[in-house]
Amino acid sequence: MHRRNFLKGALFGTAGFLLPGNSLYAGSAPSLKITRIRYYSAPGYNKPLFNQARGIVEIETNEGLTGIGEGGTRDMVEQCAAMLIGENPFRTEHLWQYLYRSMFYPPGREKLHGLGAIEMALWDLKGKALGVPVYELLGGATRDFVECYATGFRQSKATTEEGRAEDCLKAGLRCYRIGPTGGNDPGVPFDFYEHARKTVDLCRRIDKAVGGQGRWAIDLHTRFDTTEAIKICDELQKLEPYFVEDIIRSENPSVYRTVRNMTKVPIAVGEQFGDRWDTNELIEDRLIDYSRVTLPNTGGVSELKKIASLCETHYVGLIPHFTGPLSTAALVHVLGSSSPMRCMMELAGGEPEKPAYFNDDYLLFQNGRLHLNPKPGWGVEFNPKKADFIMEIKENTKFPHPYLKSPDGAIHNW
Repeated sequence: MHRRNFLKGALFGTAGFLLPGNSLYAGSAPSLKITRIRYYSAPGYNKPLFNQARGIVEIETNEGLTGIGEGGTRDMVEQCAAMLIGENPFRTEHLWQYLYRSMFYPPGREKLHGLGAIEMALWDLKGKALGVPVYELLGGATRDFVECYATGFRQSKATTEEGRAEDCLKAGLRCYRIGPTGGNDPGVPFDFYEHARKTVDLCRRIDKAVGGQGRWAIDLHTRFDTTEAIKICDELQKLEPYFVEDIIRSENPSVYRTVRNMTKVPIAVGEQFGDRWDTNELIEDRLIDYSRVTLPNTGGVSELKKIASLCETHYVGLIPHFTGPLSTAALVHVLGSSSPMRCMMELAGGEPEKPAYFNDDYLLFQNGRLHLNPKPGWGVEFNPKKADFIMEIKENTKFPHPYLKSPDGAIHNW
């Protein structure tokens, strides 16, 4: 009812016009305003391995329209949300620039995570308002499905890594990803020499089990120094991994100039990076073969689409790291509407999560592939009664954040 009233008002307003199929678009929808933003925590999620929040952000408007996003810590979401009350939610790019640029210091990766959650909710809201899936708003489908790879494989009854890899591929997934040996117990010293050798041996066994041809990949988890990392890569060049991920630590991206000159393995980097300025050097200088940037870490859907364009320009593939279930759903829309670069998505455990607070069919997963969801927005229905309510923002910030405008109204840094 709320969406129908909104679209009816848009039709008779100065901004409304008809699209093919008699659906309506409200232009800038000047009467639509954000009235409140709620934040929920994901029940049972205690960040077991990653310092990555998985809260649910819900944006509500004066017309009763809502949209949901995922990510961000309470403090970062609260800061961003308080700047958006009363704003027009359809101005997605404008609001992103406002949140990104209107404070003195550039946003760090934690703020980008919160910004990404809010921007994700804005896209969901717009899709639901217009009655179309988000991928249609992003240019329409460019793929019939998105290939997936598994990190671990929960369905397998095998007792060996080789057996789990074989079961993974039999289920239709494109690739099986492993990690290095050792390093999981902080009470046990990590011997670089020992685990470099053991990791290479594990890769040889996996390659033999799945028959090579890019059916497996490895994440070195930044555990090795350059010397041992390159030794591993030297050996893996003789095999056929789909990619070798996070060969060394990420603090100094330009070090991959050295790595690139020392190995020919396909390099994947990016899960620890944020917006395009975080990762553009790696892509533009072709220091990597695959970017691992993901949602909401990049700061949102629009930003990830821009990074995808960078990847296309420089022939770099896009294989986002997994985050949370809603982000996984959003990634299908982004990759499913992006250019025909090589793309693949990660599924931890080899299958989608099934959170109680989302509808069962929020992801369309079949034979190891994720398919585009044709329902409006992300195609995800959120039940707040099955999540943990944390806070609600319904008043604008008491400390307005100044920003500069050019004569045409575009935002500039303050």
